[in-house]
Amino acid sequence: MLWRALSEHTPGPKWAGLFAEYWPDYRRWWLKEGDAARPTYLESRRALKEHMPEIVPLYESLCDLAGGGDQASRFLSFYCPPPYLSGCSQAIWTGEEPVLVRNYDYNPDAFDSLVLQTGWQGRRVVGVSDGLWGLVDGMNDAGLAISLTFGGRRVVGDGFGVPLILRYVLQTCSTAEDARKVLQRVPTHMSYNVTVLDAKRHFLTAMMAPDRPTVITHAAVATNHQENVEWLSHARFTATVERERFLLQRLTLHRDPENKFIGAFLRPPLYSTAFDAGFGTLYTAVYRPRLQQLEVRWPGTTWSLGMDDFQEGGRRVQIPGAA
Repeated sequence: MLWRALSEHTPGPKWAGLFAEYWPDYRRWWLKEGDAARPTYLESRRALKEHMPEIVPLYESLCDLAGGGDQASRFLSFYCPPPYLSGCSQAIWTGEEPVLVRNYDYNPDAFDSLVLQTGWQGRRVVGVSDGLWGLVDGMNDAGLAISLTFGGRRVVGDGFGVPLILRYVLQTCSTAEDARKVLQRVPTHMSYNVTVLDAKRHFLTAMMAPDRPTVITHAAVATNHQENVEWLSHARFTATVERERFLLQRLTLHRDPENKFIGAFLRPPLYSTAFDAGFGTLYTAVYRPRLQQLEVRWPGTTWSLGMDDFQEGGRRVQIPGAA
């Protein structure tokens, strides 16, 4: 798998080039249920203006760079996209220098493989891209880090794809408390667990859903269920309960040192090779928000990318178990 790291302070030709490259595949995915299944441009922009007004100017700039087309603009709103499932484990190691660690388990053929650093709207953000401006994990220059896992429920409703919600949090929030307020009010189209860690060591996990209020917890661990297992076959296949129990033991009963704790993400039961079913581990991310450092890890390989010393480039990695 070829990974890239790209930095662009304001939306411009680099991002436009990425969009032109990725759009054919994203367009096929976005239209897989038919054009009429997706909201209109006016509905999408109205939802953005109601729930995330601060980033509407940014959205409009990106739409212009994408060519201003109707379908591209609707896609970039992330409003009521097609349903999609992932695996994922995430946890906060609360030692001397707190760390947010996560595994992203997904289909390698439907993944950006891109670490993006931006300075959009005066806020520096670095993270792993989804949909070319959404994020599946990331941090900002205020020392706020964030990550998502699928919440293990089949309910689909009116709301935004969660990667855009993560982008919105990092663009507009500085603390875990700021993030809490956003995560409680912005609607999501599916159920997700979103964990945040700030520079003052405060953290929380928000259990978001389209059909019920967001539940805010002080949990340092999130896998692929919420308060209870509701989708039994998915839970069994992804071993969500076993992974949660394993992480909690690492944080409490055994109290692993940092390196050992991070290393556990690169081995079973956290590390998955279920690529045939779309749930293989594509990478491990390690965020040190107080130090403004990100590491992307694979077995035997670490790619370090700092907020202040971010180096553009590429990295071809061999992922065990992937075709």
